[in-house]
Amino acid sequence: MSTGELRERWGDSLLTVLTVLLLVMIFVVAPLQALGLFEFQIFELLLALVLVGGVFLMSGSTLAVVTMLVALVMIVTGGILRLRSPSIFDLNLFAASWLLVGLTMAVTVARATFAPGRVTYHRVIGAVLLYLTVAVIFAALYTFVGTLRPDAFPGMKVEDSPTLASRVLYFSFATLTTTGYGDVAPLHPIARSLCNLEAIFGQLYPATLLARLVTLEIEHRNEES
Repeated sequence: MSTGELRERWGDSLLTVLTVLLLVMIFVVAPLQALGLFEFQIFELLLALVLVGGVFLMSGSTLAVVTMLVALVMIVTGGILRLRSPSIFDLNLFAASWLLVGLTMAVTVARATFAPGRVTYHRVIGAVLLYLTVAVIFAALYTFVGTLRPDAFPGMKVEDSPTLASRVLYFSFATLTTTGYGDVAPLHPIARSLCNLEAIFGQLYPATLLARLVTLEIEHRNEES
């Protein structure tokens, strides 16, 4: 079976599969990695490999898979450097790699989710995946800002540590959902600008695109019944 046939048959289902994978990475692997369990750093790499395959099948784009593979190489390189001598350099490698992964996934998922055709259950899940991916993108951006200006986020120390992914993802989701608890706040102007942008997206996205997809899916079910 060719790649095109696989995409035609499993394209929408991959949206749900990738959503589950990303949820596991964000809410299971990252916290356990923060506890110092090295095994979950290896598990993160394996999940990243599956993400690369899923994005390739969905997009059919050579550029997309090359970008994901470059990001994967950066993750591996950063992991090796972290084991030898943790530094800001390998921290920026991790941030750059997940920025590439996030942007590539966002474009691929958006094209698949909002493509012409019937709005299926998997496409609604794909809209949720896009929402989660945006949080990953901003987490990478916050890491860059934090390495350039250590005082950019009072309450959150941006340093090369297994706990960093959990911390920046926590802050990113708190900003995206506008549920900030006051323990971390943006101080630098660029950090504040990024937070404003993420918060605006977090409010408008569920109220517009996601709600519209759900409405169309319900209308389609009513037409069939």
